[in-house]
Amino acid sequence: MEEHDPLDAIVERLTRTTALPAALARRVVADVVDALAEPVDEVVRRRHRELQARGMANAEIFDRIVEELRVRPVAAPPLTVRQVRRTIYG
Repeated sequence: MEEHDPLDAIVERLTRTTALPAALARRVVADVVDALAEPVDEVVRRRHRELQARGMANAEIFDRIVEELRVRPVAAPPLTVRQVRRTIYG
């Protein structure tokens, strides 16, 4: 019996609707799935580091992270600014 990858339909659609070859489409899909599977705590910490490196102040960073999580394609649980802060600093 042949093994079926549940992402095959997405890869097939990308190859049909774009100029991407199948191998590249498969890598793109795998990268997107990996990005969306990142745990919320890791997303919060990573985004805090990235935004701090751009010189943003924490108050602005916390609000921005809350908004980013709200519209994330795979919904994260709603977090308050306090929860974001506690995730970063413990």
